[in-house]
Amino acid sequence: MQLSLAKHGSLAGHSKWSRRLARLVPFYDYQGDRFFASDDCPAEIAQRRRTGFDRLAERYRTMFPRSAALTVEARAGISDLQFTGAYRVPFQYSRLVREKLVGGNFLAASEGVQLIDLDGNRLYDLTGSYGVNVLGYDSYKRFIAEAVERAGMLGPVLGGYHPVVADNVARLRALSGLDEVSFHMSGTEAVMQAVRLARYHTGRSHLVRFTGAYHGWWGEVQPGVGNPVPEERTYTLADMSDHTLAVLARRRDIACVLINPLQALHPNSGAPADSALVDSSRRAGVDRKGYSDWLRRVADTCRANGIVLILDDVFTGFRLAIGGAQDYFGVRPDLVTYGKSLGGGLPVGVLCGRADLMRRYRDDRPVDICFARGTFNSHPYVMAAMNAFLRALETAEVRQLYDGLDERWNARAARLNTMLAEEDLPVRVANLSTIWTVCYTAPSRYNWMLQFYLRAEGLALSWVGTGRLIFSLDYDDAAFAEVASRFVAAARKMREDGWWWSNPALTDKAIRRRMLREMLTHRFSGSCR
Repeated sequence: MQLSLAKHGSLAGHSKWSRRLARLVPFYDYQGDRFFASDDCPAEIAQRRRTGFDRLAERYRTMFPRSAALTVEARAGISDLQFTGAYRVPFQYSRLVREKLVGGNFLAASEGVQLIDLDGNRLYDLTGSYGVNVLGYDSYKRFIAEAVERAGMLGPVLGGYHPVVADNVARLRALSGLDEVSFHMSGTEAVMQAVRLARYHTGRSHLVRFTGAYHGWWGEVQPGVGNPVPEERTYTLADMSDHTLAVLARRRDIACVLINPLQALHPNSGAPADSALVDSSRRAGVDRKGYSDWLRRVADTCRANGIVLILDDVFTGFRLAIGGAQDYFGVRPDLVTYGKSLGGGLPVGVLCGRADLMRRYRDDRPVDICFARGTFNSHPYVMAAMNAFLRALETAEVRQLYDGLDERWNARAARLNTMLAEEDLPVRVANLSTIWTVCYTAPSRYNWMLQFYLRAEGLALSWVGTGRLIFSLDYDDAAFAEVASRFVAAARKMREDGWWWSNPALTDKAIRRRMLREMLTHRFSGSCR
């Protein structure tokens, strides 16, 4: 009963049910007039949307011809392109969008805070390279060049260490406040090793993750939709819940608790993506003090009950503060994982931890080991690029980027929200420092269209659309002002094209009920009207 109470009430909190229900959802799509009137808008609004869509599609054709052509050509051989292309928007609208609004996935160069595509378009980068780009692309290009020069004489020799590894270890121990370090090739691998070590040293079987939190794509930390097999040794519990603390205090099979600090922006919700933007119910916002207090309570409960606390700082590490999320939120983990930016632009995963937890063998039982190796762990070029990144953190230039970081980016978010409110646009942003989410203030089935208007205004978003905007710290006031101006212009054009038509009967609840009826109708009759 206690375990049931600690589960979040959403489907994200019930992995087995979410997986079962996902298998029942039938495919159907909106064709012809239905694409433009799925919210039962008046005919004149539907026609305005169609005209606006055609105008936007023509702009894409003239703006991105080479980038789009190569994307279409390559798509058949790149499964990832097929997946991300299909899931940029809710599936009912995907076919026509993929056909008409192809901006392209290929790029030629980066320069400052801009990306340059194959057609020469300069796009302000809001993708953040999935979180890697903290200090700015020019910095990472320099780190990689330094790494090639520094490690070039050794080359890709594996097994032995380049001398730079020793300096990396010293710096990481100082930054993390922990005793030992192991190197891996991705954040996912680092988390896998952290969980394996926790189980090895506690002799317990289960891990705890919080509802909606992402810890890589391996099975045991992704027990719901996306994982084809059930995971029997994972507890998915509610974030910020006293019931969760009670479970941690009472159960004796819990080896570790995983924390992704990014959940502070949207507790108990998964990473927001426009593929799930079927209405305007997306919510986000940070209570830094409240979340800090919660993490400290989790930490205290874990230590009182012999549970290993793992801070998954792969995404947020070095973005919120030089000392990572543990400094930002004031929590001290037993193990912490890093990745993304720490590689200096190259692939990496790092685990730092207490000496007793990092040990992979037992002196008194020499055959009972905890194995973890990888061919490319501690690759010389990666280690040299990492060292360039770590040394850069100590420079006055980079330290200045972190001075007043929260105040600067909170003020920028507030400024954009003021601009949107002044024009009565139904859009707002919420942020955790440089990590932003776009929210919508009026019920609509078409909010996902905003990502395409933003692209047409020269703003580059990742495949999750307006769910995640990631800025690098090198954005100055002038560059941000340009982004804000273009953002408002895109939203203004989207409104003019009729996508945010409103009606008192059009509520988020009504939209969801309508979709449920459509799914049931199509599943049992094979049609959708």
